[in-house]
Amino acid sequence: MGRFLYTRSITLLIRSHCLLYVAGMQDSPQAESPTLQVRIVEQIADVPRAAWNGLGVMPYPFLRHEFLQALEQHGCLGERYGWLPRHVTLWDGDDTLVGAAPMYLKFNSYGEFVFDWAWADAYERNGLRYYPKLVSASPYTPATGPKLLTARPDDDATRDLLIAAGAALAEQTGVSSLHWLFTTGDETGRLERTGLLRRIGCQFHWTNRGYADFDAFLATLTSGKRKNIRKERRKVVDAGVTFRLLDGNAASEHDWAVFHDFYESTFHRRGGIPTLSLGFFQAIADSMPEGVLLIMAEHDGKPVAAAFCLVGEDTLYGRHWGCNAYFDNLHFEACYYQGLDFCIRRGLGRFEPGAQGEHKIARGFLPTETYSAHWLADPRFRDAIGKHLDFERVGMGDYLDEMHARSPYRAD
Repeated sequence: MGRFLYTRSITLLIRSHCLLYVAGMQDSPQAESPTLQVRIVEQIADVPRAAWNGLGVMPYPFLRHEFLQALEQHGCLGERYGWLPRHVTLWDGDDTLVGAAPMYLKFNSYGEFVFDWAWADAYERNGLRYYPKLVSASPYTPATGPKLLTARPDDDATRDLLIAAGAALAEQTGVSSLHWLFTTGDETGRLERTGLLRRIGCQFHWTNRGYADFDAFLATLTSGKRKNIRKERRKVVDAGVTFRLLDGNAASEHDWAVFHDFYESTFHRRGGIPTLSLGFFQAIADSMPEGVLLIMAEHDGKPVAAAFCLVGEDTLYGRHWGCNAYFDNLHFEACYYQGLDFCIRRGLGRFEPGAQGEHKIARGFLPTETYSAHWLADPRFRDAIGKHLDFERVGMGDYLDEMHARSPYRAD
């Protein structure tokens, strides 16, 4: 693994939309020329917080400097979990950040939610190495948000330079592939026009249609779905379960410790790896308190379950859940209905409760396309995977149509 860990010494130079890269650029006479310079940053703390957050990431809590730094500083990344930061940053002069892309050198496919294990297996069966690879993403976060970050919203030239810088880094480090995950529709089209392969996925999202309250939302559903949701919610109330909704300021250290125990227990029951530490959750609660929502469920004054969400400018993102006692429909109430009610009261436009889950449709969440874009160094695999993705997109289109046909909303 060692030969892939030298990128701190790499500097990339851009002139007239041509990308050049050299090692040890600080010793080169070219460094005195007026250029835009790409620096590969191995820890987000090396980038000023205000500069990074000034690149349009504030509506997306999982892309904020505070969030990424908490992951890096509290044991959630690194060689143990196979996520090594290689953030691509574009500078005008020494201290003006004009663009960036969150980037990681990966030695596995864990925590990405765009599944390519079959690709890795095909490489291995053909005597080739799939790992390491490069991934542009927010770790462990299956949520759409920009990856080509710019100081000006209309700065397409900088976005093109970031794409070129990512490609140069992939070639320089000798990885098998580069993957841009959960990109926006515009970004995906831009990446596809440079030759990358588009992949389509599906999640289930809720859209706020200006509902005055939860009952107004229910009134838009068919009678059967409306009655079922009321029945599910009533069972939780009748069981004596109550809820506390807490932001980072209101949640105590004890609240976070209780939630983290719940969070870990969910992964342990399913044979997964709980990569997010208690220190991470406490750090983002302190540094971005308005960006977190902890939904604590209690029975007889004792915590029995909790759901953790991130709060964006116009979107609520459901992330993690755990419990230590069973109550009928408590998962639906804590993870969906409390979040829907929160969005309506706060006037948030969307609720994205996480990856997968066809059961969400009956509760008001509709199928929504997600996107990723992929570059593979080996032309043989690039062609083969490209043909596979052509078929996959057709199948995904049929699946999306089938899921839309299950809409719980009244036709009117």
